Amino acid sequence: MARVTVEDCIDKVDNRFELVLLASHRARLISQGAPITIDRDNDKNPVVALREIADEMLSPGDLKEDLIHSLQKHVEVDEPEPDASAMIPGEAQADSADMDDEQPETINFDQMSEEELLAGIEGLVPPEKNDDY
Repeated sequence: MARVTVEDCIDKVDNRFELVLLASHRARLISQGAPITIDRDNDKNPVVALREIADEMLSPGDLKEDLIHSLQKHVEVDEPEPDASAMIPGEAQADSADMDDEQPETINFDQMSEEELLAGIEGLVPPEKNDDY
């Protein structure tokens, strides 16, 4: 049985801390039932994960992306950005004069001063405590 050391893996992953994070994440995936890419040889999951990294069976970049994805609680969805001309008030009005009246009007939001904001915050009432918590 061959022993896997950090020196076998450090040339694949430059940072030792990152190596520990990636190997532990892979070991957790193996314990959850992910298929392994090498022979187990009666090794435990962390050793199998290190051996997979050392043998380059798994890409460290892919493992890192999978680790980041597993730690995210909120995944951002890329939405198309509005036209830059619509964001500039002067040009948006000039462009809208040239276009048909089919375009919806621009929505103007009210501006609030600091004093109004502070007065609103001071007027907030804290929620009542329940015994259920």
